[in-house]
Amino acid sequence: MGTSAVNSGEQVDRQTRILEAAMDLLSRHGISGVSMRAVAREAGVALGLVNYYYDDKATLIRAALRRVDEHDLLLVAPDPSVAPDEQLRKALRRVAGADLLTTRYLSLRLHLWALAQADEDYAQINAAAFDRYIDGLAALVASANPDLPWKACRERASDIVVIQNGMWLTALLGVDNASIQRSITRTEQIAFASAQETDRD
Repeated sequence: MGTSAVNSGEQVDRQTRILEAAMDLLSRHGISGVSMRAVAREAGVALGLVNYYYDDKATLIRAALRRVDEHDLLLVAPDPSVAPDEQLRKALRRVAGADLLTTRYLSLRLHLWALAQADEDYAQINAAAFDRYIDGLAALVASANPDLPWKACRERASDIVVIQNGMWLTALLGVDNASIQRSITRTEQIAFASAQETDRD
């Protein structure tokens, strides 16, 4: 392996550590707990290195929002090796994975949602991310229900997301596992309802 490949790997590792440190601070202390100096200390790197990768605190927060967006899109990423029905079921269950129902992750989401309410720039990033997630979930619904029009698939995806967000918020408060399982079952009912059932609602 060449020196440049090693250096490139080290750079990615350091940049990832810096971003993870920012997200940790944000989840524990909110926006007021994130400063370039605090991030450098948390990541165990020099302040100059944080400034090298990120121009300022706002750039760092934008990167954190984008990282959460990327993670969300993985939750609804299609898997051609699995039948459409099972792809959709896996995506609906994935949101209650042990890696997501942690205080760190849920607290981070809560702080990022609050930021989106307080800052127009963050709000636009959050809104675009939300639309991409809805579209990804709607695409899975459409694959599992080929007779449904796109508008209905997107409406179902939106309804599911309301339940998922509520599930995440209440999980942060310590809701019991049975309630989470019932919530997942409800999202499956919405996703797989027949067109006639949708028309009756």
